[in-house]
Amino acid sequence: MASEQFRRQLRREAEQWRIDGLIEPGQYEQLAAQYDFDALETGARDRFVVILLGLGCILLGLGVITFVAANWQAIPRMGKMALLFSLFVAANAAGFYLWRRPKLHGRERWQHRLGHGLLLLGALVLGANLALAGQLFHRSGAFYELCLVWGLGVLAMAFGLRLRSLALLSILLMGVGYWSGMWEATQMQALSGLNGLMNLMPLVAGGLFTLLAYQCRSKVIFALGAIATISALLVTLADVGNQFSGPATPGFLVAIACTLPPALLWSYDDALWWRLRNAPLPLTRPFRPVAQAIALIFLTATCYGFSFRSIWTPISDQPSFSQQLRILLSHSGDLLLNPNLFVYTALMLIGWFYLAYPRHRGQRWRLSQHDAVILVFLLAVGLIPLWHWGVAPIQAIATYLFNVLLFLLSAAFIRQGLAQGSRSLFWYGMVMLVLQIISRMLEYETGLLLKSAVFVLCGLAVLFVGLWFERYVRTLAPAATLTPASQEETV
Repeated sequence: MASEQFRRQLRREAEQWRIDGLIEPGQYEQLAAQYDFDALETGARDRFVVILLGLGCILLGLGVITFVAANWQAIPRMGKMALLFSLFVAANAAGFYLWRRPKLHGRERWQHRLGHGLLLLGALVLGANLALAGQLFHRSGAFYELCLVWGLGVLAMAFGLRLRSLALLSILLMGVGYWSGMWEATQMQALSGLNGLMNLMPLVAGGLFTLLAYQCRSKVIFALGAIATISALLVTLADVGNQFSGPATPGFLVAIACTLPPALLWSYDDALWWRLRNAPLPLTRPFRPVAQAIALIFLTATCYGFSFRSIWTPISDQPSFSQQLRILLSHSGDLLLNPNLFVYTALMLIGWFYLAYPRHRGQRWRLSQHDAVILVFLLAVGLIPLWHWGVAPIQAIATYLFNVLLFLLSAAFIRQGLAQGSRSLFWYGMVMLVLQIISRMLEYETGLLLKSAVFVLCGLAVLFVGLWFERYVRTLAPAATLTPASQEETV
């Protein structure tokens, strides 16, 4: 089924075609039946009902939990367990029964939406059951342990039912649990439990959330899983850096932290996993554009952060390059034996080899133009901090180079936005370019008159270029916006 936006636009065009006499009324009826124009009117209402039912079930679950908490002392131990366990079983059983009701003329019934809400309520009651069981059996753990176990339970439900709402709830719970555990580790220097899960969180998040995204066919779940994986991987690199040399982190690890995540994301290709399984290649690659978009955002954020002069302040007790190399070699086992770094480095190398792999006989190993440009950017982003914190401080040169890289990235986004007629690319590049100019103006000592002139010029430039771009987009061929293939999307 084509996206709702395409169907709405097609309906407007088809109605105009019928009025102008370009198509017969019978042809319009065929288009209406093929693309289900009648369902567009009820689409917004159905989404509102789903949101209303979900919110109602959430509030109902919170009300039940609050009621139990208010009468906690008056309820006997077994009564507490029986009450919450019965509620958990009843909510999930009723929700599963209603959720599996067949659709009517291809549309979801209200029973289906109510069952969806009850399943969400059952996932919330699962957390209350876990907390209660821990208290009753005197195994009260930390808050992060509850969130992690709760998140794993909801994750199992999401895998079984393939529900996006449960998948999002599991990602949220495991994210809260992981960062709460990291905060507790900084305060206590040790975690009370689930050390293995916390240490392997990059692999757990990357494997489970990516598989869940394919199960639910959701780009949002894939994007959130990728963000969770990359953030956990950066925490792992920071922990390895502290084991190396304390506050004087070697330039090698800074370079790895700046290049490994975007290189891993950019080399991601859905077709690679089908080739490894000797399965037929998919017709579409829904998650590769998402991974590459996150990689570009990571690169842009890195270049923007390193464009500030204060970032490049030399470390007073910074070890020399030879000392850092000895430190790296002496702790090479920590790097090689760390499963997170080992697995993701191997996947990154496999992904880049696959990008250069010849698709047909007689072709040579070569990267495409876009892949080669990104590879040059990755090398520059990695080599500059490596030289500054590993060989010799180059504060002014490093600041200048990262400003150049940021300007080139912004210009590339603007150019691609103009070439493709993409508002998101164009405005992302414009925002980053204006943000870079304003940041440099505020970072250095300048007079108020110059600051006022910069703000006025940036405002006028945004207005002029924005109006010109909107006029340019409207002049593009309407057929380009009415192509079903361009609107094909796996939500």
